[in-house]
Amino acid sequence: MSEKKIISGLIYVVDDDANVRKLVAVALKDAGFEVHEFPTCLGLLDAVGRQKPNAIILDWKMPEDDIDGMTLCGKLKLDSATQVIPIIMLTARVEEVDCVLALEMGVDDYLKKPFSIKELVTRVKSILRRKECINPSDDEEEVLSIGDIKVNIGNRTVVKSGKFLNLTMKEFDLLVNLINERSKVLTREQLMNRVWSNGFSGEARTVDVHIRYLRKKIEDKPESPIYVITVRGMGYRIASKEELRA
Repeated sequence: MSEKKIISGLIYVVDDDANVRKLVAVALKDAGFEVHEFPTCLGLLDAVGRQKPNAIILDWKMPEDDIDGMTLCGKLKLDSATQVIPIIMLTARVEEVDCVLALEMGVDDYLKKPFSIKELVTRVKSILRRKECINPSDDEEEVLSIGDIKVNIGNRTVVKSGKFLNLTMKEFDLLVNLINERSKVLTREQLMNRVWSNGFSGEARTVDVHIRYLRKKIEDKPESPIYVITVRGMGYRIASKEELRA
């Protein structure tokens, strides 16, 4: 008699292709997740109102009589009740402009079709593991600061001059990793391993795109950043206290 798998979390899978949904669902269930499948974005939107999942796997392109994945992502990320739910986007689009659009809408991770089922499961585990590890209990709340920016590790919020900034999970994790290594240069490969996963097969420009959008949110002049510094030929670092006082 086989042992019953421990449920690691609830995952919603949205794709109009029944074969893709089934393939993803079986793999996630084998990994110990509870999975609910949806053939439409509207169906998922209704379900989220009743029960919030730990993560959502979402196809970008959907039938014309449904809303597309990017529109659904925007709705979820604009709602304070659902904006913290990690979203992994599945897409056949490969151009950087599409990646940029996904980031603007708040997607936390994405996989290009055709994708590896094993890699998808790894991404889901990685996202949930980071979310759990980076959220200590209330009595262990930790706040990092750089200049006029304060990063609350416990509730994953970023405040600049009293104003809350809406960072995606990836942007938040990049900022935390850089601040924790104050002034030390982190290469793109190091950031990819820390913020994505060791098995991530993306390109180095993925980090560059995320850094670009992080700067748009935390810098007064993104084109002349003072917080996140580029070290040419190497990677990125956070400005030192001395640099910020200069």
